[in-house]
Amino acid sequence: MVISVARELGLPEQARMVAALRQALQAQQGGAGVLQIETHISFVLVASDFAYKFKKALNPGFLDYTTLARRRHFCEEELRLNRRLAPALYLDVVPVTGTPDAPRFGGAGAVLDCAVRMRVFAQEALWDRIAARAALQASDVDALVEPLCTFHRDAAVADAKGALGTAAQVRAPMLDNLVALEALLPGAPDRARLDRLRRWEAVAFAALQGAFAERLRAGRVRECHGDLHLGNVAQVDGQPTVFDCIEFNDDFRWIDVMSDLAFIAMDLQAHGRADLAHRLVNAYLERSGDHAGMRVLRYYTVHRALVRAKVAALRAAQETTAAEAGPAHPYLDLALSITQAPAPALLITHGPSGSGKTTLTQGLLETLGAIRIRADVERKRLFGLDPLARSGAALHAGLYSRSATAATYERLCELARPVLDGGCSVVLDATFLRRAQRDGARQLAAALGLRFVILDFEADEQTLRERVGRRGARGDDASEADLAVLDAQLCEAEPLAPDERAAVFRCRPLAAVADDPPRADWSALLRTIVGPIPQSGTAQVG
Repeated sequence: MVISVARELGLPEQARMVAALRQALQAQQGGAGVLQIETHISFVLVASDFAYKFKKALNPGFLDYTTLARRRHFCEEELRLNRRLAPALYLDVVPVTGTPDAPRFGGAGAVLDCAVRMRVFAQEALWDRIAARAALQASDVDALVEPLCTFHRDAAVADAKGALGTAAQVRAPMLDNLVALEALLPGAPDRARLDRLRRWEAVAFAALQGAFAERLRAGRVRECHGDLHLGNVAQVDGQPTVFDCIEFNDDFRWIDVMSDLAFIAMDLQAHGRADLAHRLVNAYLERSGDHAGMRVLRYYTVHRALVRAKVAALRAAQETTAAEAGPAHPYLDLALSITQAPAPALLITHGPSGSGKTTLTQGLLETLGAIRIRADVERKRLFGLDPLARSGAALHAGLYSRSATAATYERLCELARPVLDGGCSVVLDATFLRRAQRDGARQLAAALGLRFVILDFEADEQTLRERVGRRGARGDDASEADLAVLDAQLCEAEPLAPDERAAVFRCRPLAAVADDPPRADWSALLRTIVGPIPQSGTAQVG
């Protein structure tokens, strides 16, 4: 079908058209207000039932929406791509006819412009607004993990021999952002920040070129979201819904899945919720098994902070002058802080089933930013089982045989290596009741020149039995330990030896507070971890 096209709109005419449509929508709604939102590349009208998103008729360098044909194409792409994550939100693409001063949706005549029509949701449901009012919860973040992992798992995979996802393609936007920020933020303090970031990037990229190539070969570069910050997540029908992905640039969308994860983790930190950022990353890795991605996560996190800094500076430049682009500074400061993280440490848990290892270390992960690797989860992954699947294996048989247990502990150390290489501390969550198991982890820490800590958990036998019984009845945890397993653990445990005690930190739960989950006081441990590494490679934590 041939569509008659009106003359091309310039940005001033398009702005008049959007303002006129807003008035028309208000009249249709009996005078009810229609919200107009403007970003650096879009106009959005939010009426009572529908929202209409227009692509600005401009070319800022990283996209080109200057013709109607291009805007229509990218509206259709936006619809296709966003239906992967938010099919209930994205409805269709609607034409605008008439004139800039008397436009209408649909109708006969030449097409003036077009818009993506979406289902309306409350703006207060956006995660950036929820975070701003300190209402974002751990349960909200937890609910995002499964759909995000599923989305990345099912997304189209980039050609391993193509240009998308190569080291050069990964680096290009990082360098472009640094160049753009130098122009947008010309002051001496900002230039000093950017010089430090440029020096860090050069060293980091040189070290990571092989990792970027391996990620592409491994199929980890996929057709992702590309713009996964808090402003593009909303609570819709009680569930987190991700929308507004990148449709205008293949280089920005065909990326490592870790770049998507890095964006939302970075923005949680920028909104003062580093604890939720750490929780999200840890849960994502536990669900996806993509621990190798931790080698590149820090690079991508710095890149994402620079993306938000550039967006803030561009918006400020559109509204005032570049010199007044203050909102960029917090993101620059965050990028710098990410480059200056302390050396990682390797921590292992020690204690029988039911001693509180997984429950209590959750607070440590969220404070320290460590990644926890659970034997209960990785054992099942080795056998192709989901974490909550029940194996039905008997004690010392099947995936709980002695050989399977040995393979599981070897796997824990294998998975820890890329996480530690990426500069992130690791908590290996297993019973570690045998000396050989503990020695394997200690040797890994020594080989990497990292601090080694044994987190020792204790509880009386009655408490252990009660906890194991309750957990088994719930069936909501990867652990399949029952009372028979607990009895075997208590009989076969090899106590910590005198030469191990220098590395021990004894973990004790704090007094319970209302309905809050159990917590431990990690302050003494944290002070030790960020200090100098002892010559012996063990932690002097008492």
